[in-house]
Amino acid sequence: MATGSGLDAQLALGPESVWGTPIVPARAYEFISESLKMEPSWLEPTALRSGVKYKREARVRQSRRTVSGDIAVEHSTKGMGLLWKHALASALSAPVQIASTVAYRQAHVPGDYRGLGLTVQVGRPEPGSGLVKPFTYTGCKVGGWEFSVRDQEIPQLTLTMDGKDELTSAGLVVPSYLAGTGVFDFSQATLKLGGDVETTSGVTSITGGVAIATIVREMSVSGEVPMATERFGLGNAGLKAEQLENGTPTITGSFGAEFDEDELYDAFANNLTIPVQMDLVGAEIATSGQYETVSIIMPACKMKAAAPNVGGPDLVEMSTDFEAYSDGTNPVLQVMLITPETVF
Repeated sequence: MATGSGLDAQLALGPESVWGTPIVPARAYEFISESLKMEPSWLEPTALRSGVKYKREARVRQSRRTVSGDIAVEHSTKGMGLLWKHALASALSAPVQIASTVAYRQAHVPGDYRGLGLTVQVGRPEPGSGLVKPFTYTGCKVGGWEFSVRDQEIPQLTLTMDGKDELTSAGLVVPSYLAGTGVFDFSQATLKLGGDVETTSGVTSITGGVAIATIVREMSVSGEVPMATERFGLGNAGLKAEQLENGTPTITGSFGAEFDEDELYDAFANNLTIPVQMDLVGAEIATSGQYETVSIIMPACKMKAAAPNVGGPDLVEMSTDFEAYSDGTNPVLQVMLITPETVF
């Protein structure tokens, strides 16, 4: 039954065959929030006219259109491969079967953003009519993302998008959700530091990492990819050409933890480079011996800020900021998913 509120909202998206050319998005996601919006550029009159002191409506022009905003979702056990593929520009074309089981592995690493684009449709309920109005965004490219896992919370993935245009003429899609989709939670998370990193057959792994002893209450990892988003030109009818990378991408993160000198502060003070691995492991996939997994590996991290301060009688806390670097051999970041999905 329609409520006319956000309870009726829906989010669907799909990969475009040609950047900026809209498709009917087939994959629906349960989502936390969205802030996608069309932002026109206005040309305001400045010429003087005798007897008129206000701007004349007849001379106001809307010259350009662009789209920006975020979508935030709970990190589920299925369906996340498509989001990570576009967040990292992963070259992976399909999940890889693990042995002869019903479990499949996705190892996403940063790649080439050229040609990648998403059509995103948001169904926004209109309180007065009770109708869900479709807003369709084309040519959406992920220029930033954040993955976070916090105590007493479900892990979240937020994507920051830049798009080509907003359409309201496309029909509202019937949402199609993946059956049997669950979520991860903080209790399933583990964090290891150090160890030996190796990449074999396109999969990065760490051996000998040590589980962190410090009480870490939250961890976040973010990616930023600078892009030329102002590619407007003659003959484009006020719409941009495809966004292209135009700066050095970065991967950063932070730990919110109790103060521990040996594990985190000394790494900061002594300019150490350490591998970091965070895993979320859920239920077994059928009887495959494989488990629902999200694994984030960064082979070469430096702690960039760590300041323990006493604020009173409570335990001393320390927020530690880090950045991931290329070690020249392994991918700077790998996000590995294990699911029963055979396609993204």
